[in-house]
Amino acid sequence: MKEGVFEGMSEGASLVPRSDHHHKRLRIFTGNANPQLARDVAACLGMELGAAHIGRFRDGEVYVRILESVRGAHVFIIQPTFPPADNLMELLVMVDAMKRASAAEVAAVIPYYGYARQDRKMQARDPISAKLVANLLVAAGADRVLTIDLHAGQIQGFFDIPVDNLKALPILADYFASLHLPSPVVVAPDVGGVGRARELAERLGCGLAICDKRRPEPNVAEVMHVIGDVEGHTAILVDDIIDTGGTLAQAAAALIEEGARAVYACSTHGVFSPGAAERLARAPIVELVVTDTIPVAGRFAFDRLRVLSVAPLLAEAIRSIFNEESVSRLFAKPAPAGERAEVR
Repeated sequence: MKEGVFEGMSEGASLVPRSDHHHKRLRIFTGNANPQLARDVAACLGMELGAAHIGRFRDGEVYVRILESVRGAHVFIIQPTFPPADNLMELLVMVDAMKRASAAEVAAVIPYYGYARQDRKMQARDPISAKLVANLLVAAGADRVLTIDLHAGQIQGFFDIPVDNLKALPILADYFASLHLPSPVVVAPDVGGVGRARELAERLGCGLAICDKRRPEPNVAEVMHVIGDVEGHTAILVDDIIDTGGTLAQAAAALIEEGARAVYACSTHGVFSPGAAERLARAPIVELVVTDTIPVAGRFAFDRLRVLSVAPLLAEAIRSIFNEESVSRLFAKPAPAGERAEVR
């Protein structure tokens, strides 16, 4: 993949608005959650970030001031909503500020959609927090949402506005294909991740295995056994979110016990709760690959970590939305080179 160019782009495709959209104006803004990613996206588009001040009153309240005119502009606000909750509040206040400043359309670009794991009631009297966040975004004035790898696809149905759920799998697949790993097999760390693992296996043209896992309580995982043949193969564990690291650590250990020659792991979102680095450092993982939907530098130290950028993907999606072009082409599955991936 060329730097700053996503694989879905045609060679020579312009990231700047087309001439027939000269009457439209595109502006990119960011909160404090992941400003480097926003700068990278703006650079891919050949633009500067919009001017805004996001601060705090002495009591901690979020304060936003837009320092340029956005009247009639199509505004994209890049802000993942990982903890603390201030990141979500910043996004809501920025959306409100843009609407009150007469922006033509405001898109919330949420590389990591927080609270997505609370998408249904697991027990009586549980909240559905993913739906609450959707309601808040719409109430604030968001006209559309652009995100990457929602934990549950049905969250798109919580919105009555357009939602584009991009996939980071093509980026991860390109990286692992470039490693030319011997006899690879993609492994789902639990049954719920089989669809994601199967797609990666199809992109890499290799087999598939599954770890049977149960959760006795939130953030606690127990790997029971491995379904499929991994003996002598290089295993690639794939998940959408790494939080405590417990699932990957236990799955990696189980794969080595089953005879895997080596274990790699990858995920779109590196949440990395306290203790995750120590837990993963003890795991038999050769390399851990994540994207920069959540900033890693300064908050997670792991010497076997590789971070891939989603900036070109987001930039091309923003360009496509602004120019009223298809977004789905950015993550269309390639035609299978051979047979579909099967459980070994």
